[in-house]
Amino acid sequence: MSAIELLSDLQCNGLKWEGEVGLSRKGGAGPSDHKALTLEGQTSMIPVLNLASKDSPYSGKKDPETGDVIVFKNRIPVATLSAPARPRFYDLTTADGISYEQIATLHSHDVLATTVLQHCIRMNDKATACQFCSIDQSLKGGRTLIRKRPEQLAEVAKAAVELDGVTQMVITTGTPNTPDRGAEILYDSVKAIKAQIDLPIQVQCEPPDDFTWFQKLKDAGAVSIGMHLEAVSDRVRKKIMPGKAEVSLDVYFAAFAAAVQVFGRGQVSTYILAGLGDTEEEIVTMTERLAEIGVYPFVVPFVPIQGTALQHHPKPEQSFMQRLYPKIGHQLRQYGLNSEQTKAGCAKCGACSSLKAYE
Repeated sequence: MSAIELLSDLQCNGLKWEGEVGLSRKGGAGPSDHKALTLEGQTSMIPVLNLASKDSPYSGKKDPETGDVIVFKNRIPVATLSAPARPRFYDLTTADGISYEQIATLHSHDVLATTVLQHCIRMNDKATACQFCSIDQSLKGGRTLIRKRPEQLAEVAKAAVELDGVTQMVITTGTPNTPDRGAEILYDSVKAIKAQIDLPIQVQCEPPDDFTWFQKLKDAGAVSIGMHLEAVSDRVRKKIMPGKAEVSLDVYFAAFAAAVQVFGRGQVSTYILAGLGDTEEEIVTMTERLAEIGVYPFVVPFVPIQGTALQHHPKPEQSFMQRLYPKIGHQLRQYGLNSEQTKAGCAKCGACSSLKAYE
């Protein structure tokens, strides 16, 4: 099995961890219940804390002498991976005693990420909440703040670059009850960070009512934007994310087109969770439609996160992902999109998916 095939399999099945997990992400937004692991220079976010990983054929444990992670499949050693060291900026606190780790976290090995508003208008009502979302878990666990102030983000970003060599930043947000859908607080955050440190930043939010926010966000210093579909068919959208499904696909595509006009082809992306119930054909049809207009379709295997409504949802089979990746990779080549040309964001990082290997 090649390195990319192994990492892809691990992303679907997870890794049953033996002993203390150490640096990992439990709950919250983004790649939750994961641990960053590196094989042959490729860092991937591998599920280690969710229920699905407990049934994985793969297990892993840390070598006490080397610090490397030995991976076994059905108790037979198959690979040795390394884990990024604990970031030095995690040990710092603000003047008022708040840990930097509560303000922003390291994703993969060189990406700083934060959820500027750890609350969403839909999260507390089952009739509207996204069933896969765990945005409230890190807040309830005391691992983050409900709102990160711009000056806090700037302070942490500067330290992460200077101490740990961070090369890009992703700023996402829960959706507030405002027409801008969080664009304004993203604008304030980016402006403050760019005043302190020259760092490529991707912002992520739902489509704002007023598309002039795209130019404002770019003027503030954002180099790319993500607006995430998660599911691609109305059937799955209404079932899994009923509140968000009220924002139609037509609205998303209008926003995508407007954002591409501002940020450029390949600097607008969307996250698609393969395994929620969309068929292979539905996903491939949608990714081609997105790639054609210049939106990078970042397709990842869905990870059922512990403590969410979908914690027992089946994980996608690796064979499903292995059929998708080459087809989407062909589309990316056909329409001239490449993650390396993306200036910042999930697609550029690529740690939650094996799609990069098929570009």
